Amino acid sequence: MEITEQQKELLKRNSFSYHNFMELEQAELDYAVYKLEIHPESRNSYGMVHGGALYSMADNAAGTAAHSDGRFYVTQTGSLNFLDNRFDGTIRAAARVVRRGYSTVFVAVEITGGDGGLLATGSFTFHKIEQKPKA
Repeated sequence: MEITEQQKELLKRNSFSYHNFMELEQAELDYAVYKLEIHPESRNSYGMVHGGALYSMADNAAGTAAHSDGRFYVTQTGSLNFLDNRFDGTIRAAARVVRRGYSTVFVAVEITGGDGGLLATGSFTFHKIEQKPKA
C-alpha cells in the first residue's frame, strides 16, 4: 500500500527532517523507512552521528508508520537504546507497527548502518488526535 496524497502533503511540511538530511525512503501500511546520508552537520563533537539525529530518525519513521492508516497522531512516548554508531555513510531507521488500538499505536524501530549493523533499537507510542495538523 502506498502512502496517500494527504500523507505526502503532511510529510512535505516536515521541514525539520529535510533540514537535517532525513529522507523518507519507503512507506506502506504499518511500515516506514527513513534514511540519512551522514553529513558534517549530522555529527557530534566526536565525529559520530549525533544521538539527537538518531532519535529524530526513529521518531520520523515510527510516526510515518503510525500515520499510514490515514489518521492523525502525535508522539506520546519514545525510547531509544543506542548500541553502536557510524562516522560516515548511510543509516536507516525502519519502523513497524506492533499494535494498533483505538487511540494509541505502538511502534518498534531499528536503526542500522549501511553494513546492516544494528545501531539503535527502540519503541514509540503515538496518541490519536482528531484535528489535522496546522499548515
